[in-house]
Amino acid sequence: MDRIQFKQGLRDGVPIALGYFAVSFTFGMMAVSGGMTAGQAVLISLTNLTSAGQFAGLDIILAGGSFWEMALTQLVINLRYCLMSFSLSQKLHRGLPLHHRLLVAFGITDEIFGVSASREGRLSPWYNYGAMCVAIPGWTLGTLAGGISGGLLPDFLVSALSVAIYGMFLAVIIPPAKKNRPVLFVVLGSMAVSSIFAAVPVLKQVSSGFVIIITTLLAAGTAAYFCPVKEEKEETHGA
Repeated sequence: MDRIQFKQGLRDGVPIALGYFAVSFTFGMMAVSGGMTAGQAVLISLTNLTSAGQFAGLDIILAGGSFWEMALTQLVINLRYCLMSFSLSQKLHRGLPLHHRLLVAFGITDEIFGVSASREGRLSPWYNYGAMCVAIPGWTLGTLAGGISGGLLPDFLVSALSVAIYGMFLAVIIPPAKKNRPVLFVVLGSMAVSSIFAAVPVLKQVSSGFVIIITTLLAAGTAAYFCPVKEEKEETHGA
């Protein structure tokens, strides 16, 4: 049974790995162009597995930010993984050993969570291991390829390819923003707050890491207050 789950995870992890390769390729190029070595970039990708967190962290590293700034930024950006872990913990088999839970938690990303949560019935950790065995190498090898290519490609081409991450972000936010007005409100609000920090002379002195934290808290907090998610009423069973 575990072998079947593992093979299914491998199969479902292939498209995830292909997408990861394209995005992490950009991360590798940006890291090397900023002064890091390809090995350092690969180590970050191998141990973190968070696209938004890595790009934000890279900006802080290259800007010489503090450890507190890095910790707070990563906490805000990656806090969603805690919620994903809580959700998947309800699908795992009862009595699963702690080491299996820790390994599954380490490999939770937006995409792996999506394919795992969509499975019917109880979730075997071996399914996640299968997806991780394909997705993690895809993310890491993409970083390596980008880091090596970044030193070989002309500067103008590297600069052009570096905008790929912004295309990925647009692809992530536009579809839900078109369907969900609160999401659109958060996107527009975040853009407005970021523009203020970029335009106002005094606020320009705030580092990029704290701008991300402040923007996230303001936009998400305002949306949560004015557009709360309504809890579904429990069905009452008549006698």
